[in-house]
Amino acid sequence: MLYRIFLAFFFYQIARLLFWFFNKNLIPVDSFSEYLNLAYRGIAFDTTAILYVNSLFILLSLIPIIINTKKTFQKFLFYLYFITNGISFGMNFGDFVYFKFSQARLTTAAMNVAQHESNIGKVFLVSIAEHPIVVIWFVISMILWVLFYKRVKVLPSKPEKLIPYFISSIITLCITALLVVGGIRGDFKHSTRPINLVDANRHVTKPAQANVVLNSVFSFFRTMNTNNFQEVHFVEESFINENIHPYKLYTRQLVEPKPNVVIIILESFSKEYSGAFNKNTAIKDFVSYTPFFDSLATHSLIATNAFANGRQSIHGMSSILAGIPTLKDAFTSSPFSNQKIQSIVSVSNEMGYDTSFFHGAPNGSMGFLGFGNILGFKHYYGKTEYNNDDDFDGMWGIWDEPFFQYFAKTLNQKKSPFMATLFSVSSHHPFKVPEKYQGKFKKGPLEMHEPIGYTDFALKEFFKTAQKMPWFNNTIFVFVADHTNQVAYREYEKSMNRFAVPILFYSPNPKYNLKGEVTEPAQQMDIYPTLVDLMGYNKKIRSWGRSLVSDKKEAYMIINSDSINEQFMIGNYIYLFNGKEVTGIYAIADKGLEKNLINKEKNPEIEKGILLSKAWYQDYMNRVINRKLN
Repeated sequence: MLYRIFLAFFFYQIARLLFWFFNKNLIPVDSFSEYLNLAYRGIAFDTTAILYVNSLFILLSLIPIIINTKKTFQKFLFYLYFITNGISFGMNFGDFVYFKFSQARLTTAAMNVAQHESNIGKVFLVSIAEHPIVVIWFVISMILWVLFYKRVKVLPSKPEKLIPYFISSIITLCITALLVVGGIRGDFKHSTRPINLVDANRHVTKPAQANVVLNSVFSFFRTMNTNNFQEVHFVEESFINENIHPYKLYTRQLVEPKPNVVIIILESFSKEYSGAFNKNTAIKDFVSYTPFFDSLATHSLIATNAFANGRQSIHGMSSILAGIPTLKDAFTSSPFSNQKIQSIVSVSNEMGYDTSFFHGAPNGSMGFLGFGNILGFKHYYGKTEYNNDDDFDGMWGIWDEPFFQYFAKTLNQKKSPFMATLFSVSSHHPFKVPEKYQGKFKKGPLEMHEPIGYTDFALKEFFKTAQKMPWFNNTIFVFVADHTNQVAYREYEKSMNRFAVPILFYSPNPKYNLKGEVTEPAQQMDIYPTLVDLMGYNKKIRSWGRSLVSDKKEAYMIINSDSINEQFMIGNYIYLFNGKEVTGIYAIADKGLEKNLINKEKNPEIEKGILLSKAWYQDYMNRVINRKLN
């Protein structure tokens, strides 16, 4: 039995090495000795995962029954061992590919997304077809595992003295049970909690390396039935009100007629893909894949140093529309998501706007319909309402170009003022464009580049149509990505830049003065207060973001999470926070989070930043848990 469990440890290390190899451009490891240290630290997390998966196998291997050495019983153990270990081992291989998009090890959050999709089987099969080398490595590993397993055989035997046999077996079982409990917990100390995802950061020099220390089975099991939403108390409420400013008030004069508001959330439309947002990044031989978006940016207000507040599409929706970011656990899949939430939707409803949400996927996909109902959208337009499967891409939804045209024509039937949100579909795995456009768009080193060009073209065609409509000239447009995707340039492999997205405000109406650049750090959460300001809503709003067009000088505080730590950009520093204490401090220019300054550099700004990080986290937990998001 010990030999068979040892094999699991051996092959988990094989999976760890392969995981790093497939993602080495995103997880910097500077030397062989550094990798060995990460692999060694990972043994504790492997132990938990392996014992979770093999508890029944261990029990049946040691249980004092006379038949347990017989051939039929050993054959049963063989199948039990490889079915349970094969499935769990495969989860690690899934992360070879999935990590590039999620920026985190597999957690139950993936299940929360999958439950809203009807095409998961097709996506799975397409992913296998597109990444045969991953499948080959998995098959080779499993064959080797079986061969090694069979090299040590259990010979049939029968105990001669039953009483000593039962006593020794029970003692062995008790000792093993104790060891298994300790192994699953991570240690035997009653005073400590079981190891969790954040503990991986204790052993790394760069936060991204924690994903090498972890394994996908551990991260999945450890996030089952978890709730990281817990109230904390670090500072007094007066400090929060004075420094976090959870409520904002903008006093811009209300202009009649009220502006229409159109928010276009672009699937995976990373900052990296657009030339207008990379003028100052000094990337050698930079190539843009968004000619229309770049041209529109010259007539717009653009945030060239902006970040997403989440890792998945539904995270983008809550951040952009309601100013609620995703931390370790997503708010949208938490027990607290179904509450009254003030958002750009509720403000628009209060101001007499018609509010609608458009998404070309099957209705309910991504959880958008459910969360949209919570926010208060009056209308939802999905694949059902589009009602023409000839334009279905076969995987996710209606191709962007025809659905954007449907979007424009549907808006043209509405009475102003209206607030409409469109979530695009096509710039996504499996990275295809309609057959009639094969060869039309620039193909770069990434599969993503061609569909980005197609979505950019769809935007251009949307504008051609919308410009002819009477509502266009009095409309404020917002363009923003939900999250990032594939990476081509080393600059965007850096930990913080994995959240880098474009934010663009455009209006053909000059009275809104939406021109120029915002070079200070900005975030998706800033969109809601910016629009409230532009719309002339002269009441307090609950917002952790800030208006990017306000005359008032507001300090920035950028928040997101790598699923292990919360990440705060405040002033001249970046702070990593694990829910209890700040574990990392980095210079604002150190986007790769390579040089931890904690206990090395101290000054009043750092001390204040640590306090601000804790204060913001305290306010977030208080408002979410106690349903104070209205």
